[in-house]
Amino acid sequence: MLQTLYTILLYLVQPLIWLRLWLRGRKAPAYRRRWSERYGFCAEKVKPNGIMLHSVSVGETLAAIPLVRALRHRYPSLPITVTTMTPTGSERVRSAFGNDVYHVYLPYDLPCALKRFFDQVNPKLVIIMETELWPNLITELHRRDIPLVIANARLSERSAAGYKKIGSLTRSILRRTTLIAAQNQEDGERFIDLGLPRSHLAVTGSLKFDISVTPELAARDVALRRQWASRRPVWIATSTHEGEEAIILAAHRELLNRFPDLLLILVPRHPERFPTTQALTQSLGFSYTLRSSGDVPAANTQVVIGDTMGELMMLYGIADIAFVGGSLVERGGHNPLEPAAHAIPVLMGPHTFNFKDICLKLSEAGGLITVKDTDSIVKEVNSLLTDEDYRLYYGRHAVEVLHQNQGALQRLLTLLEPYLPPRANSSI
Repeated sequence: MLQTLYTILLYLVQPLIWLRLWLRGRKAPAYRRRWSERYGFCAEKVKPNGIMLHSVSVGETLAAIPLVRALRHRYPSLPITVTTMTPTGSERVRSAFGNDVYHVYLPYDLPCALKRFFDQVNPKLVIIMETELWPNLITELHRRDIPLVIANARLSERSAAGYKKIGSLTRSILRRTTLIAAQNQEDGERFIDLGLPRSHLAVTGSLKFDISVTPELAARDVALRRQWASRRPVWIATSTHEGEEAIILAAHRELLNRFPDLLLILVPRHPERFPTTQALTQSLGFSYTLRSSGDVPAANTQVVIGDTMGELMMLYGIADIAFVGGSLVERGGHNPLEPAAHAIPVLMGPHTFNFKDICLKLSEAGGLITVKDTDSIVKEVNSLLTDEDYRLYYGRHAVEVLHQNQGALQRLLTLLEPYLPPRANSSI
């Protein structure tokens, strides 16, 4: 009954969804494109009888990159279709994989759209990153007897409380889920409490730890650092949200009084906010350049605005210190492990509930510094730039946490084997 009401409501709100897409398209034109894919029309854009992986947006896509690469290596004959819901996630998929995978938007959770979509994709296995519990999607997969694995799954107390309010529907869809590979036991127990059979649960750890700086990336970082700032200190602030850029730029202004040649790389979370960040930087009187221009920062350039997609890991490699955004405002923070992979100190604000376990591990190991405002950012960045041993201490401990917690990818690949064709021997 609840699922029927949910479906009727979803059909009724479609005009509001179109309006929202159109309005968002004023700042991000990509929201006004490819609407047909959102209703399952993807003929000639996908290849059937392979693996389908869904990562809703950028964060989930980044975590999925090592998994997709490993699956391509293990099952080279199987086509892989990667779906997202947002243009930024879509751009990240194209940047990471090019033509090596098929890519479309995942349709809305409407029975007719999903039937049309799966008639065309017809996957052997569906993998959903983190926690996307769409009732009609899961029902359609169950009806077609297609295995569904929710990988790198996490479930906060707040989300679990929300799902509990629709307990009967939640139990129904969890019982139709083939396997949930949770990031930790605590999250796993929340799924059990909501109705997941314990036999359908595995705890693998977080895929976000299974990242590394490749030799190719390291070489690009060295070359770009020499080109941009061979003798200048550099700090980077990434994935910033509204309100955070002003705090970061105020801190940078104070830091320039102590380190006149300090360079800030400022990377907003969402592309539609690139112009706003540029306008703010300009209005505050900073000398800046845009990464998209391709220009090399001049000696008097104070800020580089990272207004490109798919370069974040590379930009971290240029910096001596990293601040990870979404954490000074109540957005829950973004991934601190990407800068940790470069063995640089990581700063975050107090709001890190999206990465609660990861941030706790980093904090306990001396790999994460918590800041709360302009003054605390100035204090910590000043200390890190002044004391090399202090800076190396935090960077070393950050990367050690990363290495100590790797292995989730291998555990997940082993769990996926029963749902896929036999493969040739592989080292992965």
